[in-house]
Order: sequence, then structure tokens, then C-alpha cells
Amino acid sequence: MEITYKEKEFYTSKDLALSVIGGRWKIAIIWCLLQQSPLRLSEIQEKLPDVNQRMLIRQLRELEDDHIVTRFVYPVVPPKVEYELSEIGRRLEPVVTSICNWGDQFLNHVEKNENESHS
Repeated sequence: MEITYKEKEFYTSKDLALSVIGGRWKIAIIWCLLQQSPLRLSEIQEKLPDVNQRMLIRQLRELEDDHIVTRFVYPVVPPKVEYELSEIGRRLEPVVTSICNWGDQFLNHVEKNENESHS
């Protein structure tokens, strides 16, 4: 079965899913929005200090374009913009939680192997 999404071809729904949530900062952004929502851009930046603003905005726009994140612009001066997960974005909670838990386990594995190699 071939899937076409945004003029790209995918062979399975798994490939499609990975293309949507793949990206250096997307899982981290989703994690932040699962912990607290809505968040302003500056609040996301505080939680992810290693990402530069340009990259963060790009990743947020991609997530918004894929309907994972919803962006609300308030008609005030200066402009106020908030981000939150959409309904389909909130369904990523068990996936993102599992990835983060696996990351903790992998870190323990790496540290254990590092300690054994230095003994």
C-alpha cells in the first residue's frame, strides 16, 4: 500500500508517522506541551534552552502544519501566541512517554557499560 501525504510517498503508516514526529526537537516539544499547555514560544524556549528560536519556530510550524500542534494568536499588541497539542497530538502521549522512559533506561545502560569498561 502506498500512501501519499504532502506530495511525498510512504510505503507504510509507520513511515508516515516517523516523518511527522521525526526531527531533532519535535518529541521534546510534544513532551513540553504534554506537561503544560498552552505554552508561549518563550516558555517552550525556557524548557528547551539548547534549541535556537529559528529552529524551534520551524519545528512548531511543521507540527502545526501536520495538525499535531494548534497555534492561537490573540489580537493584542504586542502579539500573543500560544501553542497546545491538538486532539490527534494529545494521542501521542503514550508514544512520547514510552520514548522518554526508554531514554532513561538507555542512559542507565550506557552508564553501566561505561562504569564496567573503566573498572
